[in-house]
Amino acid sequence: MQRILSKITMGVAALIVSTSLAAAQTAPAPAAAPKAATAPAAAAPKAPAKAKGVPKQASTPEGIECSKQADAKGLKGKERKAFRGKCVRDLKKAAKGAAPAAPAAPAKKN
Repeated sequence: MQRILSKITMGVAALIVSTSLAAAQTAPAPAAAPKAATAPAAAAPKAPAKAKGVPKQASTPEGIECSKQADAKGLKGKERKAFRGKCVRDLKKAAKGAAPAAPAAPAKKN
């Protein structure tokens, strides 16, 4: 009895391995392109759905710089988000303070 169960178990294991190897070697069939004649003419193409969990790209020089600093520190998750928020605020504040003010009109002497 044990001998038969052992052979059946080995056969099932071999079947699983060979099936998974065969499935890994076959290429998926290409999807058929939709025909233009069947699509309504007034339908506009849909915008791609936003992927969840994908961070927004830094679009400002301050954001790019802060991302580089966060990467250098190896920050992830909440710590990275908090660091970048503070960093961007600080850089923008520093840029405002360093921006040249509009020249004031010279004072008239009496």
